[in-house]
Amino acid sequence: MPDVNVQPLLFGGDINVYSVARAFHEAYGVKSVAYGKYPSFPCFGSAILDYRVCPDNEDPAVFLQNVEAAAQEFQDRTLLLLGCGDSYVQLAARARDCLPANVIAPYISGALLDELINKETFYQLCSRYGIDHPATFIYDKSMGHHFTLPWGPPYIAKPADSVAYWACGVHELAKVYVCQSWEQLLAALDQVYAAGYPGHMVLQEFIPGDDTYMRVLTNYSDRSGRVKLMCLGHVLLEEHSPHGIGNHAVILTEHDEALCEKIRAMLDGLGFTGFSNFDIKYDRRDGKYKVFEINCRQGRSNYYVTGAGHNIARLVVEDRVEHRELPFTVTQERALWRMVPRTVAFRFTPKQYHREMRELIAAGRDSHSLVYAGDAALKRRLRVIKNHLGNIKRFKRYNKVPG
Repeated sequence: MPDVNVQPLLFGGDINVYSVARAFHEAYGVKSVAYGKYPSFPCFGSAILDYRVCPDNEDPAVFLQNVEAAAQEFQDRTLLLLGCGDSYVQLAARARDCLPANVIAPYISGALLDELINKETFYQLCSRYGIDHPATFIYDKSMGHHFTLPWGPPYIAKPADSVAYWACGVHELAKVYVCQSWEQLLAALDQVYAAGYPGHMVLQEFIPGDDTYMRVLTNYSDRSGRVKLMCLGHVLLEEHSPHGIGNHAVILTEHDEALCEKIRAMLDGLGFTGFSNFDIKYDRRDGKYKVFEINCRQGRSNYYVTGAGHNIARLVVEDRVEHRELPFTVTQERALWRMVPRTVAFRFTPKQYHREMRELIAAGRDSHSLVYAGDAALKRRLRVIKNHLGNIKRFKRYNKVPG
């Protein structure tokens, strides 16, 4: 039984949901309720989740019905409502002031959320707070093929509004387009708008460097709008498959005071509350960290924070339910996180990191989001092994072994 009277209520069905549920289970022994659209791994069939399939989960009325039903079912508990995807965060933020009395949705207002998750307005905020970002051009469908860019290939193209983009329901769309020529860029834009996407596209200069130039910064801001935790991760490996491009596969926590202070100033200045997650790349040409985007939630790789010793469930419970004053913490400890088996982690990361990776594994400072003793029935372990084998096959196909 949990040692706090809390019921996690999660929305989504991917590794983000599972990682959050695992954090709650580790901290409080509580089984999370999760509503997802499909009966899919890793959430469906898990012993740490009461996973409920609802195909219309993203419909605002259905979303609210599910929240109200859970609030009634667990009326003797405080429900913590956490969205594990952008669409669910939007729904939670817009409904936060009309939820049942025993439900807490730790989010900013819908208006501020819309400003942050739209990459066009987000980059304007970055400029205001002195945060570097890649050279950017905002493309509108009306421009057709009649526009120019002040930089050459490769070109990056991605949607300004990711929620509207994925709502198109076209599986052939890429998360991010990396275009090696002008012709590829035009073809990508044509494909996006043919799919029915109505918004702007963000075109950016490609920042050179392999996966190891990437960083991820996860933060928690308390109910008064002050940052309380910052955990910086050095990405050593990402996925390169068409639909998984950019998803983190191996992360090594690190510390950079100057970078954290810049981000902290913006979050505090905006009065941000809840989890935030920044994708960042180091630009070796000018020695600056360039911010790509913010997720107004914990990222899909959020277990790297819990694995480093800062359980994300405890943060939100102690702040929002127990009303404790949290200390400000910037992660100093080194820890290794993976979403792939060790054989993939060592084969596809540069050798210069291998010694420390081995040392962390030997010291027990290594974690894998899916490998959890609290969810280790035989059927579950076999499914995790299947996931490992799939990763071995996929990384062999799409990733290059470092030279």
